[in-house]
Amino acid sequence: MLTLKPLKQSFSICQVRDYSQVNWDSPYIFLSKTDQENSLVCSSQDVPDNAIEVDNGWSAFRIEGVLDFSLIGILSKLSAILADNEIGIFAVSTYNTDYILTKTTDFDRAMKVLEEKGYKIEKI
Repeated sequence: MLTLKPLKQSFSICQVRDYSQVNWDSPYIFLSKTDQENSLVCSSQDVPDNAIEVDNGWSAFRIEGVLDFSLIGILSKLSAILADNEIGIFAVSTYNTDYILTKTTDFDRAMKVLEEKGYKIEKI
């Protein structure tokens, strides 16, 4: 079973005018850009002044290790377990792995539910 690593910081999900005020020294920055919007997930302490919308109060965990592109259904299984327990998620992916954010108020319960389903939770 996969190992999940909770991250120690609080996150915010933002819509920003542009990325000119992003703190590039932050250890976690997730950017999404489309023809309709610029989105940013960052540490709550690093929310830029040019944010248009901000949703604070998120916590995150990472799926540990490098996930091969041929692996299928990892994010789907995790999100289904959480959905079955009425825990909403915001997922982001990097080249190597996936990160799942839940509202901080649901985070401990999310970790407990996933551990009960056999996922190893790395202690922080």
